[in-house]
Amino acid sequence: MTPIRVAELGVEPVGLPEMRGYLRLDPDDHSEVALIEGLVAAARAGVEAATRRLVRPARFRLMLTAWPAGGVLPLPLSPLVGVTRAGIVGADGLVDEIDTALLRPGPDPWEAPCLLVDPAVPLLMRKAALIEVTAGSGGDGPPVPAPLAQAIRMIVADWFENRGDTAPTGTLAMPPAVAGLLAQHRLMRL
Repeated sequence: MTPIRVAELGVEPVGLPEMRGYLRLDPDDHSEVALIEGLVAAARAGVEAATRRLVRPARFRLMLTAWPAGGVLPLPLSPLVGVTRAGIVGADGLVDEIDTALLRPGPDPWEAPCLLVDPAVPLLMRKAALIEVTAGSGGDGPPVPAPLAQAIRMIVADWFENRGDTAPTGTLAMPPAVAGLLAQHRLMRL
């Protein structure tokens, strides 16, 4: 089961005016707006990949062919905010909605994101379960941790100042100072 991102629900954790101020750009010069927005999105994606934490809220869809044994469904979506939709998909492709209260986030949405499945959920009987959840910092979720927002600003500033320069591997790398900011928020896998 791989969660599929179906919608972005919020804005980037570092806004354009904030980033322009951090870069000390003239507020009247709008020539670099598209570049800065692209760099912020790329830096955010890099921070999310490095930490396994979502710093922009989004909605994800999951499909299950069986309910989890023990009623706990671990998810790779940290922080997990809530369940927005749940249903049973029949062979005809129609979805019979079920009460989202039967599926709820576990007690620790940051360190152990999971869904707790109530034993009263309907049996699947050769059908599939469709679940949509929201996850990520900002929006309705918890605030973006300050070190992760700072890491995004530092990455964008480095990439902005070193355009065209590449690392020995041929890719643009994150600045070394960012590693410490990311390390304290990295979600470890067992």
